[in-house]
Parts: sequence; C-alpha cells; structure tokens
Amino acid sequence: MDFTGFVDVSMVVMFIGIMAFIVSVITEGLKKITWLESRVPTAITVIILSLVLCPLCMVAAMCWLKQPIAWYMVFASFIAAFIVSLVAMEGWGTITKLAGRTIPKTETGK
Repeated sequence: MDFTGFVDVSMVVMFIGIMAFIVSVITEGLKKITWLESRVPTAITVIILSLVLCPLCMVAAMCWLKQPIAWYMVFASFIAAFIVSLVAMEGWGTITKLAGRTIPKTETGK
C-alpha cells in the first residue's frame, strides 16, 4: 500500500494545538477592547477567529510547501476550525480537570 497521500496524525494534532494557542492569544487581546467585549460574546469571537485563521494558515502552509490546494483540504480546514474553537474555549480547562482527576496526588510530609 502506498501511504504517501496520507497526513501524519501528529501533524494534525500539532496544527490544532498551535491554532488553538494562536486563537486563544488573539481572543485574550481582543477581550481588552471594551466595545467588542460588551457587544460580542467571547465564544462567537473564538469561532469566527477559528473559521478565519484555520483556512488562512492552511493555504499559507500549502503555498510555503509549494503544494497544490485541493477542495478537500479547504473543507478539512473548516472542520478543523470547529475543533480548534472547541479546544480554545473549553479544551484547556477540560484538560486540567482531567489531569487533576487522573494524576495521583502525593501526600507531602511523609
């Protein structure tokens, strides 16, 4: 079997993580604008940022790698945008909650 057309899963996870970080940082910066913060909910801001930045970064990466852009890549970037927005909104808190429940707590002083 020829697997040259498949994308490495670690690259997808890395893309989602990096994009979630970028979206989180930009959202925190935009929350400092009181006019925007009072009129647009943070969740909408995150979703819009994700829907704009994910396809844009995918196109930029494909241009940088000098690879052709297919329709399914653009479609996949929009699906990834919703995953990125979920991670940017809820993911970090969920990860810390899960880590707090699963990582055994050590008793100090013994």
